[in-house]
Amino acid sequence: MKLISHLAIAGAMLLATGAQAAASLDLSRYSLSASYSLDVLGGRGLEASAVTYARDRGTLFFVGDEGLGVVEISRTGQTVGSMSFDWTGTGSTHNDTEGLAYLGNGQLVVVDERPQMAYRFNFTNGGTVALNAQAKVALTGSAVSVGNVGTEGISFDPRDGSFFSVKQDNPAQLRQHTVNFAVGGGTSTNNMLLSGASSVLGLNSLSDVQTLAGVDALVGTTAADNLLLLSLDSLKLVEVTRSGTILGALDLSRFTTQAIEGITIDEKGVIYLVAEGFESRGVATPSQLLVLTPVPEPQTYALLLAGLGVTGLLARRRRA
Repeated sequence: MKLISHLAIAGAMLLATGAQAAASLDLSRYSLSASYSLDVLGGRGLEASAVTYARDRGTLFFVGDEGLGVVEISRTGQTVGSMSFDWTGTGSTHNDTEGLAYLGNGQLVVVDERPQMAYRFNFTNGGTVALNAQAKVALTGSAVSVGNVGTEGISFDPRDGSFFSVKQDNPAQLRQHTVNFAVGGGTSTNNMLLSGASSVLGLNSLSDVQTLAGVDALVGTTAADNLLLLSLDSLKLVEVTRSGTILGALDLSRFTTQAIEGITIDEKGVIYLVAEGFESRGVATPSQLLVLTPVPEPQTYALLLAGLGVTGLLARRRRA
């Protein structure tokens, strides 16, 4: 028992030291570790445009930009379940689902790009959700279509319940929202973080956003406030502060030739991307789930070796 106690204390001290030192996720350490083809599911699994991680379920959810429904998958791309969307009464012209966020307890938020309308609903495997009957909100105050350059991504910060969203282009925008969802239409208070006529931070359009608040190694550090921004047109992923300082970037062009449109991250810092699949002349090219993992830093190996040394020393003293 004493050995376990000593190791627990030492481990906690090492974790605390690492957390205090963390200033960023450090995208330079990330590389593609796996890719998986997603099920077509009668078209529901094609054109994957947004993905979100459900920590309490250990799964991912994604949507295609045809708005047919939402699909739950494992972290290795296996289908777990799905739910259909009923757009009756919404007034949507294209049912263009481009943003998706998980709130916990099976609750999701999906965004229709052009009117920039967000719908909150509970996932029921095999069911159908009538979106117009759900709690909803126009992220920009009113559901006026801005064309095919509207809200491309949304992410949830569980620490304070706020949302972050990105508008694709004309102008490209990064926004923070305090949202009150309500049946019939709620309210959204918006804080414009970044805006540009045709680009933000040198990125040619914005495709998705992801908060880092849920990464365990970043808890209690300034890095937990950082954001990941995805740009399909620039084939790039960047980590930024909320004030717009770029902390790191990752070139995505070597990972796939398909269009990467969605990003999420789990508590261990593993990044998941979804790339659009499509159908041409009756032949379907599946959407892809891409998994990016970080290579441990040299100091991590040093801490591991030091920990093994301490373990051996304590074990020898215990036997003596």
